[in-house]
Amino acid sequence: MQLNIAREVAALQRLSTNELRAKYAALFGEATRAGHKAWLVKRLAWRLQALAEGDLSERARRRAAELAHDADLRLSPPRPRKAAVAPAPKALASRPSRDCRLPLPGTVLTRRYKGQTLQVEVLPHGFAFTGQRYKSLGAVAKAITGSHYNGFYFFRLGVKGGDQ
Repeated sequence: MQLNIAREVAALQRLSTNELRAKYAALFGEATRAGHKAWLVKRLAWRLQALAEGDLSERARRRAAELAHDADLRLSPPRPRKAAVAPAPKALASRPSRDCRLPLPGTVLTRRYKGQTLQVEVLPHGFAFTGQRYKSLGAVAKAITGSHYNGFYFFRLGVKGGDQ
């Protein structure tokens, strides 16, 4: 009998996932939604062995029931998930609000850098520095330093202990 089980288990490895699911339904009497081939093979191999050699002993079943009874069970239900907010239709969606770290338009940001005093004016949609317009503070910082730099960090905006 053991030889037949070994052959059947070896044959399970060659089956596709859909064939394993069909075999699962035949052996367990219920369908499965599982699609993990290795799990299905293990589960089917266990079931084939249990059917051929016998299931758990009554003593093992009692012990499992005792362990389950002593387990710490959740006494309160899990918290309900917050309802997802539906995104606004594109026609009604407004432009994203201004970053709270930015000062109001018209403000002049002053920064000492390599012995020079730099002044950048905050515009309603961008920044002005040396007569040129920039879309972001990072672009201004790159123009000044020559390398990528976080504009908020460079101008010390929204940073504790900053000059501004």
